[in-house]
Amino acid sequence: MKILLVEDNPELSQDISAFLHKEGHVCETAGSIRTAEDKILEFEYDIIVLDLMLPDGNGLQILRNYQKHRTTENTGILIISAKNALEDRVDGLDLGADDYLTKPFHFSELNSRLNAIYRRRQFNGNRSIKFEEISIDPQQQEVTVHGDEVILTKKEYQLLVHFIANKNRVLTKQSIAEHLWGDHVDYLDSYDFVYQHIKNLRKKLSKAGSNDYLTNVYGMGYRLKT
Repeated sequence: MKILLVEDNPELSQDISAFLHKEGHVCETAGSIRTAEDKILEFEYDIIVLDLMLPDGNGLQILRNYQKHRTTENTGILIISAKNALEDRVDGLDLGADDYLTKPFHFSELNSRLNAIYRRRQFNGNRSIKFEEISIDPQQQEVTVHGDEVILTKKEYQLLVHFIANKNRVLTKQSIAEHLWGDHVDYLDSYDFVYQHIKNLRKKLSKAGSNDYLTNVYGMGYRLKT
């Protein structure tokens, strides 16, 4: 899951980001409205975690602008706010946010809320993800083919879920790299490593008895085709 955390408290932002990375997510951060909107224009995210009290204004401004110009319905919005911000939370939900959390909160609850939003947005709320003979348990991050477990690395797991969430869509190497590595890809010379991860994923699924649904779209990228 690729997450943008909009939070101006550096210590809290760092702690949440570290926790989400540990849970296997890609988490980018922004400490202001301007930085957040620049990132939203440049990258796509599965979920935006939005603090409302920001140094350059109310986070609802981000939500309003995003709803006007959003290019996908798959991105979820989770508002995090102080206890006395009830009116802003209600306004956020009315503007299309999926959920909210009141500060302070446990990181484990944050992760559960994020997973629930992701399932609702990408997989109609199903607790398990199924694609042909492939089954995924997002809670345990386990993958099975015909009921037999397939051991994947974190990146291979994220890659598989990303492909299934975008089945029949062509994904470029760049978009795959940005989804799995976030803005760290700006420091890379090429995206050739994406091919190696896809190769390893196909090999493991095939060995487990899965058909090969991944196709190379010449000059464009890759597609998981039903």
